[in-house]
Amino acid sequence: MGGAIARGLSATDAFERIAVSDINKAALQKLQDYSDKIEAAGSNISAVKDADVVLLAVKPWLVESVVAEIKSELDYGNLILISIAATVKFEQLAAWLDKDGHLPVLFRLIPNTAIDVSQSVNTVCKFNGNEQQTAYVLDLFGKLGKTFLVSEQQIGAFMALSSCGIAYAFRYIRAAMEGGVEMGIYPEVAKQVVMQTLKGSVALLEKNNSHPEVEIDKVTTPGGITIKGLNEMEAEGFTNSVIKGLKASLVD
Repeated sequence: MGGAIARGLSATDAFERIAVSDINKAALQKLQDYSDKIEAAGSNISAVKDADVVLLAVKPWLVESVVAEIKSELDYGNLILISIAATVKFEQLAAWLDKDGHLPVLFRLIPNTAIDVSQSVNTVCKFNGNEQQTAYVLDLFGKLGKTFLVSEQQIGAFMALSSCGIAYAFRYIRAAMEGGVEMGIYPEVAKQVVMQTLKGSVALLEKNNSHPEVEIDKVTTPGGITIKGLNEMEAEGFTNSVIKGLKASLVD
């Protein structure tokens, strides 16, 4: 995810220089080759030196050790620190980052993998950022998709709906492809048909600003084949399984 964010931001005018560090040297080289704006740092410490924005893009269980490593190099007077560690809350981040009662400006960010193509849902919550700093972070990640400012209490639900939800969307595409194959359509053709159908669905909802059910009603004529298909899906638990899957992904 860190690499996807770096690639996405490098295609914008947000930064002249993006320093990245990773224990995987091959991954670092690929990022550096991707854009002249991306520089491979020799260490986490050198990556954050003189930084205006620091993004912690590591697994939750690594956050504490990375913070301990870079903490002394962070200039809290001129810094926005953003964490994408899904389950590490502000309370814990603040405890790890505290310097004699001083903290950097803190934000949490939950993107999804579509950030690589600037089509992510970016869920942001703030800890101590002022109005100007919050607007800056929202605008920054607004360049990479749609950004939503939420409370920390809501971030788990947004994560299930978007960060996990993109996998559920892919699973629908796969299932529809398999149905297409069973009906005699080649897999690649079925994939293209399903993807375009979903693009069209989204475009209609955006253009009409309508509820999905309104658009469903337009294609479900009495006694028609669409309503038969919908009713069969519901009989197999379509809506209920989606809701249960989302709720299963919800973290406190």
